[in-house]
Amino acid sequence: MSRRIIPVADIHAVALPDIAGTQLAPLGMLADALERPLRDLRISVTDRCNFRCVYCMPRAVFDKDYPFLPHSALLTFEEIERLARLFVAHGVEKIRLTGGEPLLRKDIERLIERLARLTTPDGRALDLTLTTNGSLLARKARSLKDAGLSRVTVSLDALDDTLFKRMNDADFAPASVLEGIAAAQAVGLAPLKINMVVKRGTNEDEIVPMARHFKGTGVVLRFIEYMDVGTSNGWNMTEVLPSAEVVARIAEHFPLVPLEAHSEAETAQRWGYADGSGEIGVISSVTRAFCGTCTRARLSTEGKLYLCLFASMGYDLRALVRNGATDAQIATAIARIWQMREDRYSLLRGSASPLEAGAARIEMSYIGG
Repeated sequence: MSRRIIPVADIHAVALPDIAGTQLAPLGMLADALERPLRDLRISVTDRCNFRCVYCMPRAVFDKDYPFLPHSALLTFEEIERLARLFVAHGVEKIRLTGGEPLLRKDIERLIERLARLTTPDGRALDLTLTTNGSLLARKARSLKDAGLSRVTVSLDALDDTLFKRMNDADFAPASVLEGIAAAQAVGLAPLKINMVVKRGTNEDEIVPMARHFKGTGVVLRFIEYMDVGTSNGWNMTEVLPSAEVVARIAEHFPLVPLEAHSEAETAQRWGYADGSGEIGVISSVTRAFCGTCTRARLSTEGKLYLCLFASMGYDLRALVRNGATDAQIATAIARIWQMREDRYSLLRGSASPLEAGAARIEMSYIGG
């Protein structure tokens, strides 16, 4: 069955919980219907990107006629800060800025300055991070650090020049991304992580060269299974290279030892080089679902709250913000939305009772990874 991409303007919001005339929920730690806490918030600041990666924003779909959001639809920095502050009051400890490509958002440093001033209820600084394709990182690394960004994650799917340009479909060379990575390390945006999406039949021959290149540099290289996010990338299970095979390929060249997770909610399985020269991670969202420990909420560019990377509907918080709701009312809505959460797409993907086949889902370019 063919699958049609749903422009973001056509993705409708789920009705918000009715908060009129009801007792306001107190601020504080939240747990969803499966007892998962709210700890991480990913904020998409733009739906635009200067790459056209084949697994995320294929040019055949995201062409010059694609209906990207108008600027007026985007949350302002003030609105993002207000919502972020309420999420932090509910237990969020980590905020990641995503896109699209977040460094395309004009004056992104001003937003980072605002978010960097937020602290948890017990006075701790937030873990404030950003995921980027690296294309603008060399020129922005210093200003991002000065604004208060803690660290960055850079997407890099190959070192081979021809292959990388074919994958990003924007004639952008890996050397420029590596320049950005070096600049980020130089200003102290660390620990720095590199995400490599592995697609069988496309870039699996780059696994070992990537491991070799970053081994001993202090960079954590993470290999991500090609995922069925959205409906535009023509995902097929035959193109998924299981993480176990990635680990096996690297171990043939560089012996590995398993490492303990930093936290229960960590998505990556950690492996250390036996000689102590660093580590890698594998994110097995297809072959080893981690829904049971997922603590992440996602706020879209236009202010919709999504409870899963594979969601089809979001809750329109922007409507509350722009229609005069108080902080207490918005905090109550956030609490009730999270407390109703039962999302576990990856666990249900291969079950006897899968989610509705063919259901429209948000695109990764709209909500971030």
